[in-house]
Amino acid sequence: MRVVIAEDEALLRQGLDLVLAQDGFDVVAVVADAVQLDAAVVQHEPELVVTDIRMPPTFTDEGLAAAVRIRKRWPQTAVVVLSQHVQRRYAEELLGDGRGGVGYLLKQRIADVETFTQDLWRVAAGGTALDPDVVEILVSRAQMLGGGVERLTQRQREVLALMAEGRSNTWIAASLGCSDKAVVQHTSRIYDALGLPVDADDHRRVLAVLHYLTE
Repeated sequence: MRVVIAEDEALLRQGLDLVLAQDGFDVVAVVADAVQLDAAVVQHEPELVVTDIRMPPTFTDEGLAAAVRIRKRWPQTAVVVLSQHVQRRYAEELLGDGRGGVGYLLKQRIADVETFTQDLWRVAAGGTALDPDVVEILVSRAQMLGGGVERLTQRQREVLALMAEGRSNTWIAASLGCSDKAVVQHTSRIYDALGLPVDADDHRRVLAVLHYLTE
């Protein structure tokens, strides 16, 4: 699994390189800004890009803009963006094309190395990985705008949030302490409330939920 890392903070850059290499990723380039990131992707054609959102020279959204460009030019390349803060606009821009192979994670979550690398592998396989704080903002906005989320029970909103993070039914059941059957029943009611087509495929149902939350 070829990976390019883009991060302007030297210690975090080196840490990401070490963590990913130890987990079996082939880190082919480690760069410090978006210009170098673009060049590294052209040179190495990685299967996964992990990039900070804010990088030189303006420290605004250079990494995000690069991620969006990469997804358009190399649709087979998965992208995970890292940030210190949650920005709904960033999430919507990144998820706006309705495809998988994308993640938006907060940097403080990286301390949980095992979960972080599992998220990267899931995204690289075409899935999604959204930080719980990102999902909370998307769900809260959808709830304020109406359209179905406000009619969900508390447990159904919990299931919806975990679905949006990219979790499977089995993972959700274990996390909430209920059965797989109960999760299926909750997801069915969520589909009905949101007017989404029922789909047993974990990946396609996550994309449907994310499309609903970011439209």
